Amino acid sequence: MPELRKDPITFEWVIIAGERKDRPHDFSKTTSTEEFPPFDPNCPFCPGNEHLTPPEILVLRDGHSSSNWSVRVIPNKYPALRIEGNTERKGKGMFDYMDGVGAHEVIVETPIHNLRFSDLPLEQVKKVLTAYKERILDLKKDTRFVYILVFRNEGKEAGASLRHPHSQLIALPFVPHEVMLEIEGMRRYYSFRERCPFCDMVKEELQFKERVVVENENFLAIEPFASKYPFETVILPKRHHPSFADESECILDDFASILKDVLSRIDKALGNPPYNFTLHNTPLQGQSANGFHWHLEIIPRLSTPAGFELGSGIFINTVPPETAAEILKETLP
Repeated sequence: MPELRKDPITFEWVIIAGERKDRPHDFSKTTSTEEFPPFDPNCPFCPGNEHLTPPEILVLRDGHSSSNWSVRVIPNKYPALRIEGNTERKGKGMFDYMDGVGAHEVIVETPIHNLRFSDLPLEQVKKVLTAYKERILDLKKDTRFVYILVFRNEGKEAGASLRHPHSQLIALPFVPHEVMLEIEGMRRYYSFRERCPFCDMVKEELQFKERVVVENENFLAIEPFASKYPFETVILPKRHHPSFADESECILDDFASILKDVLSRIDKALGNPPYNFTLHNTPLQGQSANGFHWHLEIIPRLSTPAGFELGSGIFINTVPPETAAEILKETLP
C-alpha cells in the first residue's frame, strides 16, 4: 500500500510507493566500463595543465613542495555569477531583478583524473573539506554575499561537464529557496517545541535505528523519513551546530570519515551511480543565527521527475527509506 509522508521540517509531502519497483537493485546504474586514465593531457584540471585554468585562489600542497599540489581552488571559467557588481534591487513593472553578483569557484579535489570521491584516501577527503571551510570563511568577509552553497555533481547525468574529480561553490546575495524552507521549518518547529528539529531527528533515529545507515562519534547518516528520492541520504552532526565552517579539526576528521563511508556504500550498492551532494550551512549574515543545524544531503540520480512531480511538487519515491537504509547498512564500504 503506498504511503503519504510529511516532512516535519519543510511540511512537504512525498509518496512512498515501494511496489512500483520490483526490487531495489533495479536502480543499479553502473557507470560505463570504459577505463579512464589517471592522467588526461587534454583535461584542464590535470597536473601540468594549470595554465588552462584561471589562477588559483587557494592551493593545498603535498608536504613542502611548491610544485606538487593536492587540492586546487580556482574561479569557474564559465561562472553562473560574477564577483563584479552590486546587490541593488531594481524593478521593471511587477518584476524585480538585480546584477548577477556572486562567486563561482571550482574545487579540484585531487591531481588524479580517474577517481570517484569515494576512492579518495581519507586524508585527501579531509583536505577537500578543509578547502571548503577556508573558502567559506574567506567569502564570508564580503557582505554582499548572504549564502554559500557547496555542491558536487558526480557523473554526466548529475550535471558534471568534466570527468576529473571536482566540486563547486557558489556564493549568493540571497538565501536559496530550498534552504529557506528548512530555516522557516526550523523556526516553526522551535516556536512550538522549543527544540531544534534536526536535534530531535538525531535522537529519534538513534532510538529506533530503522533509517540509520552508519554513525560515528560525531555524525549520523540516515535515509530521511520523507525521502523525495530513492536512497536519498543525509549526514547530520549529532550535536547542534549552525556552521560547518566553524567546526574544529577533530569534527572534520569524523565528517570526512562518514562522508567517505556513505559514498562508498552508495557506489557499491548501486553500481557507481551519478549523484549530487549539497552542503546546507547557516546563512552568512545572521538571518538564521544559531538556530540552523548544518548537514549534507546526498541524492543518487536514479529516477527522473516526471509530469506529476513537476506539476505538483510532490515526489514519488519507489524505494522506502527503511529499505534503502537496510541495503546500505549491509553494504560494506
